[in-house]
Amino acid sequence: MLIDKLAEGVVRVETPIGPRYVMPSFVQRVYLLWLFRHFAVVPYAVLTGWQQRLVDGLCAEQKFVSMLYADGIDEAPVIGTIERRPVIGPDPLPPRRPAARETTRGLAAQARQQP
Repeated sequence: MLIDKLAEGVVRVETPIGPRYVMPSFVQRVYLLWLFRHFAVVPYAVLTGWQQRLVDGLCAEQKFVSMLYADGIDEAPVIGTIERRPVIGPDPLPPRRPAARETTRGLAAQARQQP
């Protein structure tokens, strides 16, 4: 199993539109086997900067492959899965209203300025 992953393994990248399978080079497969040695699924956010650049580079190269081998009989071995879920931030807050004392201070200043 480990030899199969080293020879022909792919990395599954979870995207908002579904999983994509990326074919890394041999050296990248060796490193990714070490990366996934304890966990089968790793969130993108916990990767180091270098690891994130590696994943981004793999996705940018468009080396996406089909999950099936060329003959269609067997599935390619998956080295591991990287979750790339979109970052969902908090809902934007409504605009702030001026505080009540700022309004009264403004009215008092206006009253003093009038003759």
